[in-house]
Amino acid sequence: MSRVWFRRRSAGFGVTPCSWEGWILTILAMLLVAAVVLVGPGIRDNLLRPLFVVLGLALVLLPYGLIARARSSAS
Repeated sequence: MSRVWFRRRSAGFGVTPCSWEGWILTILAMLLVAAVVLVGPGIRDNLLRPLFVVLGLALVLLPYGLIARARSSAS
């Protein structure tokens, strides 16, 4: 079994980082989410703005969730 980056939370739903790799991945995902949210309002086209934000968040959070699930003790 590969090394665990995330562990099951003691209360609530989900996992939390427990290694430096998990923390780096979490911080990187947070920075990418912030970038998508900050760049989104700068798009002038009213149709492209929500599409950019939704797709941008999906492209950041979906891989993060899949990696966190694969590298956790909860899976």
